[in-house]
Amino acid sequence: MEELLRLENQLCFALYSASNLLTRLYRPLLEPLGITYPQYLALLALWEHAPRTVGELGQALGLDSGTLTPLLKRMEANGLVVRKRAAEDERRVQVELTPAGQQLRARAVSIPVEMFCKLQLSPDEAAELRDSLKRLTRGMREMDAEGEPS
Repeated sequence: MEELLRLENQLCFALYSASNLLTRLYRPLLEPLGITYPQYLALLALWEHAPRTVGELGQALGLDSGTLTPLLKRMEANGLVVRKRAAEDERRVQVELTPAGQQLRARAVSIPVEMFCKLQLSPDEAAELRDSLKRLTRGMREMDAEGEPS
């Protein structure tokens, strides 16, 4: 029973530690682009599909609007995105990339490969780990949606 409560045996701590370290490893790759890790994630989502509403972007990133809005305000102040009220429904705010935000994509294209190298993972190993984490996340979201403890 003692082993169950050892920090090193906790899945939650392993995920927490890995996430913190991964974010720190991204920092030197993102600093020359003038963006933070959360901004990088928002840009990835917008490079895939833009414009998006704040709600759609929040859903893609797993962030609520209270967290996402300050992030988008900083990105807008830095000239990467523009937020506009949707013409068909003024309650919805659309997020669009500026030309500077679109151009940043060409500079960011090498980041995933650089991370594979830093982590010493092959693309296949990285894909396997990513897929395992996505399955875990899906299961936790289903539990959360059912109102079970998360």
